[in-house]
Amino acid sequence: MIASHYAEPLGRAIAASTDLRSAPSNDAEMIRKLEPGEPFAMLDDTLGWAWGYAGKDHRVGYVKSDAVASS
Repeated sequence: MIASHYAEPLGRAIAASTDLRSAPSNDAEMIRKLEPGEPFAMLDDTLGWAWGYAGKDHRVGYVKSDAVASS
């Protein structure tokens, strides 16, 4: 993925147990399970999917937007 500019991540947390996926689709490969309270650095939130990196290992992927705490 190529970004035309750098985005400052928004520090968030996972609000509900969810899957971190490789693409914004329920059919995309699951990278790992995320649990409530885990950190999520959100870089984009579009069409019901949030993209960013999660947990202490900073795995990059997509989660459903409603699984991310608003602040």
